Amino acid sequence: MGAVIDLVADMGEGFGAYTMADDAGLLEVVTSANIACGFHAGDPRIMERTVRACAERGVGIGAHPSFPDLVGFGRRAMDLTPDEVRTDVLYQLGALSGFAAAAGTRVGHVCPHGRLGNLVITRPDYAAAMCDAIAGFDPSIVVYTQAGAVVDAARERGLTVGMVAAIDRNYEDDGTLTPRREPDAVIHDPELIVARTLRMVTEGTVVGRSGKVLPIQVDSVLLHGDGPDSLGLARRIRADLTAAGVTLATLAETLAGRS
Repeated sequence: MGAVIDLVADMGEGFGAYTMADDAGLLEVVTSANIACGFHAGDPRIMERTVRACAERGVGIGAHPSFPDLVGFGRRAMDLTPDEVRTDVLYQLGALSGFAAAAGTRVGHVCPHGRLGNLVITRPDYAAAMCDAIAGFDPSIVVYTQAGAVVDAARERGLTVGMVAAIDRNYEDDGTLTPRREPDAVIHDPELIVARTLRMVTEGTVVGRSGKVLPIQVDSVLLHGDGPDSLGLARRIRADLTAAGVTLATLAETLAGRS
């Protein structure tokens, strides 16, 4: 039997009259969505529209909380206390869950955005704070992340973990993402991105920035929608995965198949 994988994209990352990506097009490709909750992008109207569009298409809904950094798109480090991290995540999760409930659905996962997403991997105090927020709100919600401190924190609290592969980012030898301040942190070559995706999913490995072959667990493939011809790339990745015998499913279905 071939691999089963979830395709996820960050969505709802506009603000007011501004848009970031072709969410409508991506919704025809993905099986799950990480939806901005207002702190790095998104507003109540965008959140509601995105949630309802996901519900209509059977796309899994996830919260995409971040640091309160609208100007910096959530990509700047902020010196928050763990309690501020916990309450900020809880606030954003609650907001998106309100729109989900109004649309007759629910938030199924949480995937931290930007600098918050980086730091919960390397800082146990931030990882614990985020997982405390999730566990206190709804312990059935899945934590979307990469290897690091957040995996231990989630499992200590009985939370399910979904491992995400960032297909257009370079990896360091310790399995963390190359910091965005490095010039080669983001991969732009579509051919390389497609090849890396197939390797991650079918072989469970990725070539790191140093050239070292690293093992990687993949439950979900993250598609970014804000690059050149991102929608065309997303469609190609879906087509190539299907051609390789990979079954595309929501995260819940993917994780159920692992157990």
